[in-house]
Amino acid sequence: MTCQEAERMITPYINNWLSDEELEQFLLHIKSCENCREELEIYFTVDYGIRQLDDEIGVYNIREAMEESLEAAWDRIKYIHVLTILKYVFRTLSVLWLTITLILQMRIWWQEGFFLK
Repeated sequence: MTCQEAERMITPYINNWLSDEELEQFLLHIKSCENCREELEIYFTVDYGIRQLDDEIGVYNIREAMEESLEAAWDRIKYIHVLTILKYVFRTLSVLWLTITLILQMRIWWQEGFFLK
């Protein structure tokens, strides 16, 4: 991902509009690119500050709020990876179960002479 693509994703990230794949690419880029991370901090500070003024909340620890947001996004990505692995495990076990069932059924048919006629 280029810096321009990452910068275009900052506002969608703040508003939680990124797909899971886009979110992962964005987080990986932000983790490795200091310039884009600074850009994210600027946008996040402005957005978070405005939202707090609108909500009349007196707590302004914006840097911690951004870190919590990034951590929550990473947790979401990890959760999605675990679900993907579980999906593959379930599909594999399902195919294995169907294969064993078919083999056992064919054995029953063979013993009853179904294939000999």
